[in-house]
Amino acid sequence: MYDVKHYRDENYTIYELSDSTTSSWVKVAPERGGIIIGFGVNGEELLFLNKETFYDSAANVRGGIPILFPISGQLTNGEYEWNGQTYQMKNHGLARNSAWTVIKTSTDDSASITLSLTSNEETKKSYPFDFEVIFTYVLKNQSLSIHQEYINTSADEMPFYAGFHPYFKTTHKNLAYDTDAATYLDYNDLVIKQVSDGLDLTGKKESLALLDAMKKEIAFELPDRQLNISITYGKEFKPVYLWTEEGQDFVCVEPWMANTNELNRKEELVMLRPGEQLKTFMTFTAR
Repeated sequence: MYDVKHYRDENYTIYELSDSTTSSWVKVAPERGGIIIGFGVNGEELLFLNKETFYDSAANVRGGIPILFPISGQLTNGEYEWNGQTYQMKNHGLARNSAWTVIKTSTDDSASITLSLTSNEETKKSYPFDFEVIFTYVLKNQSLSIHQEYINTSADEMPFYAGFHPYFKTTHKNLAYDTDAATYLDYNDLVIKQVSDGLDLTGKKESLALLDAMKKEIAFELPDRQLNISITYGKEFKPVYLWTEEGQDFVCVEPWMANTNELNRKEELVMLRPGEQLKTFMTFTAR
């Protein structure tokens, strides 16, 4: 029923998890930021992937499910201050441009792969903390779960706010979202608006951020495939960002732990004490 295999493509080693009973798969590129580049259900690929950006090691991948750590979003002028020192960090942090290490794979009751990312001299140039991040991707039936462990191995408290940036393949920009959020921040004009007025991304350059959802779940239909997608996640995730690019066949639905630029605001940071770890999850289900 379950299988995990790996192979070398043009540039990277790809691990493919599969569930034969539901014709489902997950494809992971550990060397390319630990990114998921494919998630299919009932023989249908659900994720958009721009292969040109995937194979260009200098580019940020447009597609798949990039990992956002230690920040989600952007920083003003690409920098932040911590303990009197200024650091520069790229949008969405350093994890998506780092090589992850495969710890293990399993086919016991599911198909899974466990990856880790550990701090090093390069990561400390932009993020002066010792850490280990461990992700386990689990494919079972028609669900993909991402079990996460964030571990502070520093002698000091460690701030972060992780997130995910899934690109769902669709030509539609005006999806109907099942969410209990009442308001959202429209980053196109920086005005807080009512979700009840709609969340149409047509013609939007910047994202819309759902601000006040209490239920840790958002669901929507991909009309192209007549599939319903639900995303459930741990209590640590708060805003959900919605974003697209004009002329591109995707919509991103992105749960984050805090809003963009939080390392400068310092109002909602997740703080881990030395030796402390945070465990949480995110699950994508297609029906």
